[in-house]
Amino acid sequence: MAGSDPPKMEMDWTDIAAKAQTKLRNSIPAEYRIPHDKLPPEDQLDVTGFPAKCGLLSDAELKITESYATEIVGAVAAGEWTAVEVTKAFCKRAAIAHQVTNCLTVVMFDDALKQAKKLDEHFSSTGKTIGPLHGLPVSLKDNFNVPGYPSSVGFCAWALEPVKKESTIVGILRDLGAVAYCKTNVPTAMMIAESVNNCYGRTVNPLNRNLTSGGSSGGESALIAMKGSPLGIGTDIGGSLRIPAACTGIFTIRPSFGRYPHFDASTGMGGQEAVASVHGPMARSIADLRLFAENVSNSAPWLKDPKCIPMPYRPVELKPKLKFAVLWDNGIVHPTPPVARALKEVAAKLKAAGHEVLDWPADDHAEAMDLMAKLFVADGGQSIKSILEASGEPLRPEMQAYGQVKDTGVYELWQLQKQRTALAKRYLDRWAACEGLDAVLSPTTPYAAPKSGEFRTVSYTGVYNVLDYTATSFPTGVVVDRERDVYGSDFEAYGEVDEVTRKEYEAAAVHGMPVSLQLVGRRLEEEKMLAITERVVEDLAS
Repeated sequence: MAGSDPPKMEMDWTDIAAKAQTKLRNSIPAEYRIPHDKLPPEDQLDVTGFPAKCGLLSDAELKITESYATEIVGAVAAGEWTAVEVTKAFCKRAAIAHQVTNCLTVVMFDDALKQAKKLDEHFSSTGKTIGPLHGLPVSLKDNFNVPGYPSSVGFCAWALEPVKKESTIVGILRDLGAVAYCKTNVPTAMMIAESVNNCYGRTVNPLNRNLTSGGSSGGESALIAMKGSPLGIGTDIGGSLRIPAACTGIFTIRPSFGRYPHFDASTGMGGQEAVASVHGPMARSIADLRLFAENVSNSAPWLKDPKCIPMPYRPVELKPKLKFAVLWDNGIVHPTPPVARALKEVAAKLKAAGHEVLDWPADDHAEAMDLMAKLFVADGGQSIKSILEASGEPLRPEMQAYGQVKDTGVYELWQLQKQRTALAKRYLDRWAACEGLDAVLSPTTPYAAPKSGEFRTVSYTGVYNVLDYTATSFPTGVVVDRERDVYGSDFEAYGEVDEVTRKEYEAAAVHGMPVSLQLVGRRLEEEKMLAITERVVEDLAS
C-alpha cells in the first residue's frame, strides 16, 4: 500500500513511467481528446482561453465551469443544474486543461459521474441535497487516497499500485455531497517547489507555459487556473499550497496543524512530524475557501482523525481598522522587483484605507529555514531513497540533498526540535509585543512565477510552516511590467541564492503575470485570516 516501503520491483522505473503515462492518456475518454493539430502551438504561452475556443464545451458547460464553487452548490441546490451536468462539464474541462498543461495523474470520471447520478436521484426523490457541497466537483492532489486508484506522490514505485484505504478528507467531502473526479500532479515526494517528477513529467503554468505552476500542489494550481476545477485540495509542508497559488494568481489558505484531517494521506516522509504537513483548499475566491473551511470544520473531523483539534468553525468579526506589519524582505533572498512593488502598493493602499501599517523585521527567519532544511533530512534521506530504490528510480537534480546526508540520530533530532520550539516562543513573544497586531504582510515567494527549473527558495513560506502559523496567499491585482519591474543598480545580494535569483530574473519573461502576496496570522486563526484577506482584497479593489 502507498505510504509504506514497497518491495523491490520487477519493472524498471522507466517502464513504470511509460505504463503510467499510457494509462492516464487512455483513461481520458476519446471524445474529450483533442487532435494534436488542434492543440495550441508550443509557442502559445497563455492557454487559459483555450477551453472556450476548442469547441469541446457547450455554452452551458462554459457557464458552469466559469462559475465559482459557491455559485455551483447554490445552482444545484435550486435545481437549476444537475450534479451530472456539472460533473461532466468539469471532467471535460479538466481533460482539456491536462492536454495543455500536464496537470493530472489520475482520472476518475466514470466513478464521478456514477456518484453524481446517485446525488441527482436522491435530490429528485427527496427534494433535498445530501449536504452543503452537494454536486460540487472537487479535485484532489495526488497524495489523497481514493480506493482503486494509485497515489504515486511522484514516485514511479507507487504509480501503478491502487490504494485500498480512503483518506479521511476524501470520505468527509463525499459525505458533504462533493464529487471527487481527478487527481493532480506533484513533484517527487512532494518536496520540490515545482511540480515535476520522473513518472508524469512537468506541469506548466497555463498563464505562461514557460513558467512553473509551482509546487508541490502545482497540478492543482494549473487545473484551477484553467477553470478545470472549482475547488481543489492540496497540502503544505514548506509552502506547497501558497507557492503554486501565487504562481497562478489564485487563493489558498495554509491552516495550522490539526484543523483539517490529514494524517492518512500518502507521503514519502511518513513519521516526519517536526514540521507538520497540513492540507487546505485552493480556489478562485475567498468565499470558495470559506465554503470548504466552514463545512469541513463543522463535520467533526476530530472524531475520525486522532490529530484533529475539536474546533468547529468560529464566526469572526473584524475591527473596522486593522494593524498590519510588513516583511519587506527576509534577509535571505530579496523579492524580485514586481513583488517588491506589489508590497509597496498594497501597503500604501492599506494605509489609505485607514489601517495601521508598520515594519516587521526578519528576526529568526534565517534560523528557521536552516532548521527546516535539517529536519527534512534528519533521517538521512532514507525514507525517500528507499522508495526510489524499489524501482531503480534516480534522485532528481532538485533533490540531491536527500542523497548526500547522514541520519541525524535521535539525540540530535531532539536538539533540533528543542531549538525549533525556542524559536517559536521568541517569535510569539515578538508578535505579542507588537500590541494589537492582526497580520503580517509578506511576499509569498520572491517571484511572480519563475521559469520552469528556476524556483530557488521557499524561505518566505517555510518559516511559517516551522512556526505552524495560519497563512493565506492572494492575488494583489498587480501585474508584472517589463519597463517598471527591473533591479536597481544599487542591488547587493545577501548570498548565492539571492545572486542567482537576480541573474535569472527577466522582466520580459514574466511581463503580465499576476503578483500575489501572503498574509500571516498566528496559530489556529483560520477564520480570522480568511476574513482579513477578504477585507484586504476589498480595500485593494476600492
